[in-house]
Amino acid sequence: MTDDLTKLRERIDALDEQIQALITERAAVAQQVAQAKTQSDDNNYYRAEREAQVVRKVKERNSGPLSNEEIARLFREIMSACLALEQIMNIAFLGPEGTFTQAAALKHFGHSVKTLPMATIGDVFREVESGNASYGVVPVENSTEGVVNHTLDQFMSSTLNICGEVELRIHHHLLCNVEKNNVRRVYSHQQSLAQCREWLETNMPGIELIDVSSNAEAARLAANEKDAAAIASEAAGEIYGLKTLVKNIEDEPDNTTRFLVIGHRMTPRSGADKTSLLVSTQNKPGALHDILEPLMHNSISMTRIESRPSRRGMWDYVFFIDFEGHRDDENVAKTLGELEQAASFLKVLGSYPKAVL
Repeated sequence: MTDDLTKLRERIDALDEQIQALITERAAVAQQVAQAKTQSDDNNYYRAEREAQVVRKVKERNSGPLSNEEIARLFREIMSACLALEQIMNIAFLGPEGTFTQAAALKHFGHSVKTLPMATIGDVFREVESGNASYGVVPVENSTEGVVNHTLDQFMSSTLNICGEVELRIHHHLLCNVEKNNVRRVYSHQQSLAQCREWLETNMPGIELIDVSSNAEAARLAANEKDAAAIASEAAGEIYGLKTLVKNIEDEPDNTTRFLVIGHRMTPRSGADKTSLLVSTQNKPGALHDILEPLMHNSISMTRIESRPSRRGMWDYVFFIDFEGHRDDENVAKTLGELEQAASFLKVLGSYPKAVL
């Protein structure tokens, strides 16, 4: 038995050497890519479509025992570290430190970037627009509680493009440094409180629930009060020194939040893409049908439609539409042309790789 373990460990040591050598070789090639881009005046170091293609291929080739999600995470970190040899990117996110938005940013870009916490969604947009951040990450919708209106409203006036999307499975934990019976108030973001409503009513009836700007802020407050708890992530608990009292208290086990990556560049086709747009109709009978009809007869699969007040006049609305395909695809380009004829206003927010879980 001891001899078998020794042989297996020797085999692992040999594999580790090979893995390290290959990663080193990959990093050296990344440096050559950076040099070639400099000589060609190509300063587009990060290629969202390229990274999406790599992750998809990795998952297709995966035969276990590591899960697709885990093997994809490992390759994202390798790509992140190699990209940092070319350029370390600043990524703005809805802060403070320890929010799910930061977790989404790190899932998408890897840990070799510098994350910049912003106080509001509007601040994230402004940080990217000013050039202080290469990209930004903002929440846009939750599978339980619906859309994040603040994000949708920013696109009304922003010149930024949607460059990618991230889907993050959300697990909420009850964090505190006191016994559960001594908790008198619970801090969290309003969406998290809503996503844990049934658990709180059943397990902590009568406890004061206080809505704050973020889950990370909830953890910070709870850490400074003797009779308070927070609903937040494990990362927030680690940052602010809180213990996990109860894990996974979200009412829906598949609770997922979708985040958007925003930036200045338009993303080329990756082979599995999504397009988002803003469209406004004329105020007349059948106007919405006129907008949706081009999608149907061009075989476009719509994945989401949401209406928001346009702020241009009373009862004037704009629609946010997501559908499958890239703006450079023939049927999508045809659809956009027809939409432009039917709509009173059309703005393509971006075509980008679909999220890879």
